[in-house]
Amino acid sequence: MDRPIERRPRRPPGFWIALAAVALVVVVWLGRPLVRKWAAAETSVAAERLRFGTVVRGDLIHDIAAQGRVVAASRPTLYSPAAGIVALRAREGTQVEAGQLLALVSSPELESRLAQERATLLALESDRARVELSARQQNLANEQRVALTEVERRTAEREVDRAERLSALGLLNQIDLEKARDGLAVRTLELEQARQRVEIEREMLDFQIQDARSRVERQRLVVRDVERQVAELEIRAPFAGLVSTVSIQDADAVVRGQALVGVVDLSDLEVEIAIPESFADNVAPGLAAWVRVEGREVEGTLTSVAPEVRDSQVAGRVAFNGGPPAGLRQNQRLSARVLIDHRQDVLKVPRGPFYESGGGRLAYVVADGIARRRAVTLGAVSVTEIEVLDGLAEGEQIVLSDLGAFEGAETLLIQN
Repeated sequence: MDRPIERRPRRPPGFWIALAAVALVVVVWLGRPLVRKWAAAETSVAAERLRFGTVVRGDLIHDIAAQGRVVAASRPTLYSPAAGIVALRAREGTQVEAGQLLALVSSPELESRLAQERATLLALESDRARVELSARQQNLANEQRVALTEVERRTAEREVDRAERLSALGLLNQIDLEKARDGLAVRTLELEQARQRVEIEREMLDFQIQDARSRVERQRLVVRDVERQVAELEIRAPFAGLVSTVSIQDADAVVRGQALVGVVDLSDLEVEIAIPESFADNVAPGLAAWVRVEGREVEGTLTSVAPEVRDSQVAGRVAFNGGPPAGLRQNQRLSARVLIDHRQDVLKVPRGPFYESGGGRLAYVVADGIARRRAVTLGAVSVTEIEVLDGLAEGEQIVLSDLGAFEGAETLLIQN
């Protein structure tokens, strides 16, 4: 039942040594690129931990992103013009029309002052009428005096004429003739002085009348001002809108300058955005802007930029072109983009953390699995892209991830 088995020839020991040597040579040959990479790199990092971007040429929209909230362009707060008791005529959230009564302030002190000023006006008007009547009487008396003096002068002229005729006939001596002539001179002088006195007194009476009229006009202005203050006790809506806030309760006692009611114009909404301080010098009123509302961008214009910095931010206002879209609510949170510049045919790379961590002066250029550190010059920065001024060529690939983890290494091995 046994069957003989042929014994295979035994290979010499040198065969296995030669085979191992050949295998080692093959492994070294195939692993030479990897060895060179390990030798050239200071450290290594897994590719899945990195984000890469390619240098391309095209248009760069230099814009900045900002968060904001919807505010009413017109949202005044109405204040009490005087101390008194307030009566509310509208509640918070009420729709109001322009000129509608919102609150009424009762001020007995102001109403009493108005009555006093009106009484003073009536007294001054009475004084003015009395001065005008007295002036007419005085002018009439002066005119009568002048007329009487003219009659006396004409009588003196006739006396002189009669005396000259009698003297020519020898019936009157020279002394009586001279006396008649002296009487005429006196009457002439009296007439001239009466006319001058009438003119002076007329000017004086006109001045008194003008002064009385000025006092009346001044008092009339005072009455109008107090009437305006009394009218302002009726707090009315400056435009059609919504009562946003009511700061007092009905029948409260208020003081002058106390906030009463706030009104907003919901038909004129804007977006108040917070611009980073680093971009404050690049923004100015008139720049184009886009506001993202319900997944779509609505075109607008930057209308104002605050002159001061608060919490490392600058406040700005964006107005919607063509009016605000429907459905917006006050204080609603929105995101916006402000266009600073539009540059054509420039080198650019996607924006990433490498820009901030490298200070905009460093980048790791990837080639053959090795990322090499290189000095670069970057320009305008948009929300998604960065302009390349120097140090990179079109088509090169760079690391967009944070460079802080590389600890300043000159080369990196990218492990796939």
